Amino acid sequence: MQIPDSDAQPVPAGVDGLDYLLRGGYARNRSHLIEGRPGSGKTTLAMQFLLEGARRGERCLYITLTESRRELMNIAGRHGWSLDGIEIVELVPPELSLDPRQQQSLVHASDLELGETVHLAMAEIERAKPDRLVFDSLSEIRLLSQGSLRYRRQVHALRSFLLIQNTTALLLDDLTAEADDLNLHSLSHAVIRLEHLAPLYGAERRRLRVIKMRGTAFRGGFHDYVIRRGGLVIYPRLVAADHPASFPEARIGSGNRALDALVGGGLDRGTSTMLIGPSGVGKSTVAAAYVIAALERGQRALMLSFDESTSVLMRRCRGLGLDLAPHVESGLLRIEQIDPAEISPGEMAARVQDAVEREGAGIVVIDSLTGYHNAMPEERFLLLQMHEILTYLNQQGVVTLLILAQHGMVGPMKAAVDLTYLSDTILLFRTFEAAGALRRAISVAKKRTGGHESTIRELRIDSGGITVGEPLRRFRGVMTGVPTFDGEADALLPNPDA
Repeated sequence: MQIPDSDAQPVPAGVDGLDYLLRGGYARNRSHLIEGRPGSGKTTLAMQFLLEGARRGERCLYITLTESRRELMNIAGRHGWSLDGIEIVELVPPELSLDPRQQQSLVHASDLELGETVHLAMAEIERAKPDRLVFDSLSEIRLLSQGSLRYRRQVHALRSFLLIQNTTALLLDDLTAEADDLNLHSLSHAVIRLEHLAPLYGAERRRLRVIKMRGTAFRGGFHDYVIRRGGLVIYPRLVAADHPASFPEARIGSGNRALDALVGGGLDRGTSTMLIGPSGVGKSTVAAAYVIAALERGQRALMLSFDESTSVLMRRCRGLGLDLAPHVESGLLRIEQIDPAEISPGEMAARVQDAVEREGAGIVVIDSLTGYHNAMPEERFLLLQMHEILTYLNQQGVVTLLILAQHGMVGPMKAAVDLTYLSDTILLFRTFEAAGALRRAISVAKKRTGGHESTIRELRIDSGGITVGEPLRRFRGVMTGVPTFDGEADALLPNPDA
């Protein structure tokens, strides 16, 4: 037997992100096991594989023991696909036919059905000589085999036959057996599992895992994916080490001289800054000031808003003299309103990556980490993924602003998650009471890349924008929210409501 020069070389899968996970695609002339519960997207994944082959002028064959040709055509139509160039063969063993002339009673039904089904499949493959094949599904072979040993032998025979035919095949398995049968894992060149999870609230979450791929350093672990019109879209888990980059050192300002002086002259490229404090203290407004300043210098920016709608965010900023609308219209600023119940963490990371690599965003705002935390199943996963996202953004030279709301208004504060150790700079906001008014304070608790003021300054936000006052030197206990004042009242910013 002559082995083709392209034997086991990557074959494009036709699915966004999957080629990246498989280091180029499926292995040519090999059999791949695609397993997942009903509804996980196996048929859609298989169709995309054949559509890619048809687009490349290859012979494509879909053998189905489960869904009819009519059902497959309907699925394709819903995705906007044409199956021209793909041959569909429905296998119906004589014993399962409604034709009474093909009924028999001399041989046990399962013996005849299994043998004839496999024989029919091999005959169709030998006739069509496909470059790409989908066999849907092995679950029918399992049921007809009525035993794991027989089942394994039949699948082994089918796999060996496909190898001789030089066919790249996807064998689908819907895992309908009482226990997952791992026998096929050793027979298959690759094993890909699709899962869909139903949280207590929100949309279903789907994830994919490459369990095995012989001779390939594939990207393992779970990767989120969605099924939309047009097929599966896979969001490979972000690994910062796979995206090295270099950038010139630079520092960006906020356009407010006092605020920039407080943080040591501005925020450095390739660093992350956390703005932490109670709700309504001005964190998002200060972040917007940095965004506006970057946009006015011609930089692109991305704002991910979990807590506010886009219209409310733009209206609030406009009322403070920070008009975002012209920059949205020019395309320099992209604002994405994120519903944490409807988006997977992988998809959100992909949006950030797309904004940086395709659009060239130089500043990214995540508002807020509290909403982002709600999109994650467990806190430890949030820490791991946020570590990768921040490392990636830092490597790309992006200035990242993370907003974290703390519980409480005045007095002791606490946050749902602690991500302060991941941040290069921390801006600490507080609300305090003094001279019969509720006031705001801002300070820098940490900056890894240079010096900063250690003072606590008063912060005022009104229609005139952001005003940073003098250091609150005559106060004790400002961070508690109920400070002791040892100075004169004129040391504070004037109260416009007095």
